[in-house]
Amino acid sequence: MAKIILIFASMSGNTEMMAEAVAEGVREVGEDLEVIDIMSGPEANELEGYDGILLGAYTWGDGELPDDFLNFYDEMESINLTGKKAAVFGSCDSAYPQYGAAVDIIMERLRERGAEVYPHGLKVELTPEKEEEEACRTFGKKFVTFLRTLIV
Repeated sequence: MAKIILIFASMSGNTEMMAEAVAEGVREVGEDLEVIDIMSGPEANELEGYDGILLGAYTWGDGELPDDFLNFYDEMESINLTGKKAAVFGSCDSAYPQYGAAVDIIMERLRERGAEVYPHGLKVELTPEKEEEEACRTFGKKFVTFLRTLIV
């Protein structure tokens, strides 16, 4: 069984809803995971102890990371994620010029730190409806399939 962590930042509850659905998908295919709200203060170096990493963050303003994710993101600069598998998701607002930029920013940082990143970050417009919640569950399931290519 893989060791998986999911860390998310959510202000309005949209990304938290996504995180819950992604976690359901992971569990539906027989894996367990630790789910942590970024506000509870996880440290980036904790990621090194996991096989699978799921990160969720909403995009703030014109395409920035949310303030509550900034310290964690900065801490990621000094970790080594070689051999880890990761995926990123987040709620977005198409009213802004850069749609879901936080997802792209985090994916790039994970790659820089050596992680193999699931090629498609999941972006959902504002509050996930039933269809988007199902897409989140599917994302969790697909991540496990992606992760299992690592487990020997």
